[in-house]
This record gives sequence, C-alpha cells and structure tokens, in this order.
Amino acid sequence: MDTLIYHNPGCGTSRNTLAMIRAAGIEPTIIEYLKSPPSRDTIRALAQATGQPLRSLVREKGTPFADLGLADPALTDDQLLDAIEAHPILLNRPIVVTPKGTRLCRPSEAVLDLLPPMTGTFTKEDGEVVKQR
Repeated sequence: MDTLIYHNPGCGTSRNTLAMIRAAGIEPTIIEYLKSPPSRDTIRALAQATGQPLRSLVREKGTPFADLGLADPALTDDQLLDAIEAHPILLNRPIVVTPKGTRLCRPSEAVLDLLPPMTGTFTKEDGEVVKQR
C-alpha cells in the first residue's frame, strides 16, 4: 500500500507533515482534498481507520463550523458528512495513511509514528527542530 496524504498546501502543518514524509525517503500520493474532495465513504473509512469518531476529523478554525452549528453533539455522522461534502474545508488535515496506520497528523510530529525511524533531525518551517520519538 502506498502512503497517502490528504493535504492542503496552504496549511503549514500539512506542509511540514509532507516534508517529514519526504525526509523519510517516501514520496506519498498527495490528495489535495480541497480540489479533489474524498467521498463520504472515504471520509467515514478514514475516521474508522484512525480509531477516532468522525467528529475528530472536523476542523473548527478557519471554517464555517460555528456558522453551521456543528458543535451540537446531537448531530449525526451523516449530518457531519453533509457539512463536509458541502464545505470540504471542514475536513481537518493532514490525514496520512501508511502501511503502519492512519492518523490525523496534528501536530505534524504525529506522522513520525507512521514512518520508518528518522535519522538525525528535521527542521520545521518555523525553525522548530523535530527529533524521532
């Protein structure tokens, strides 16, 4: 299985995650989810693969989350999927899929658990140095 990243090039966390994957010697399949939104079934499967509820993949900051009333805990997964389908920016990112598992990589260092051991260090865009855990 290939490594996939659901990526937003406008997001620093997503860019750092992609750079860490590449620093591990892996060229992932990049899915710019704002240009090519994943299907409802794919989003549901991604949430299941992370072991987290679908709600954990819904982004609040910089989205219409509040305007749409998505904080309401009574909303069903289908209602959340309706919102993501209408507003793909609501899908949190980056989501990375590797043979080792699937994870929402926030913070970007979360991707390290899905990659081969890193040699040396990695420096993020903001200058923060990341070491293997």
